[in-house]
Amino acid sequence: MYIVIFKATIRQLDPQYSIMAQNLRQKAFAEYHCQKFESYTENQQEIALSYWLSLEDIQAWKNDPEHLLAQQLGHEKWYSTCSVEICQSLK
Repeated sequence: MYIVIFKATIRQLDPQYSIMAQNLRQKAFAEYHCQKFESYTENQQEIALSYWLSLEDIQAWKNDPEHLLAQQLGHEKWYSTCSVEICQSLK
């Protein structure tokens, strides 16, 4: 099992963000085998954890055209900083 850790400092979230996030979450489960997703926000900090069976699924998800658009909008509009880490579970 692999865990993708997304951390961000929120600049400004808008209705487009909420709609896109919900659609992309459903797509990750349906098309890319995401197993679980958790997201937490406190003040202007966001952390999201997603759980995957393989690095290939993560790579395919990263390169999904709709997800690429969301990444671009994230850098341009929604977040002032963000980072992604991938860890492998020992279980």
